[in-house]
Amino acid sequence: MNVDILSIAKKERSIYDPLYKELGKMISRFAKVEDTELFPKDVAKAHTLSPEASQAAYTKVFEPYLTKGYSIALHPDGKLVDSFEFSKLLSDRMSVQFYIGGAYGFEDAFLKRCDRVISLGRLTMSHKIAKAVLLEQVYRGFSILHNHPYHK
Repeated sequence: MNVDILSIAKKERSIYDPLYKELGKMISRFAKVEDTELFPKDVAKAHTLSPEASQAAYTKVFEPYLTKGYSIALHPDGKLVDSFEFSKLLSDRMSVQFYIGGAYGFEDAFLKRCDRVISLGRLTMSHKIAKAVLLEQVYRGFSILHNHPYHK
């Protein structure tokens, strides 16, 4: 199985990189994880224009990836799921893409094109922390599916 995490973010070193690496290593027992951070010039320019222009730029960047598997957008207004529901999102799939939007969120049109829209919680968190939480939940989800004791 392939798990792709696509986010609107500048590629830069982070204090979270060792955590991402460790979680990716843990997940590798169950699936291949690809973490792609995208921040082309169009997005940078759109940020200087308006929130709407920024959202449209995010959609344009993510659009080519939407047909590559089961698509799940992370959004504050998405459905709150527990770890067991989350694990079902991973079950019996060959490929899952998780989308983490930019500072201005997603266009409604993009959200409608995704297979699911979920929320990691009602707290606002940085994209870097959201990615760490997502990776941990992916590992927990696979642990649940494979009856591994981690999830207890």
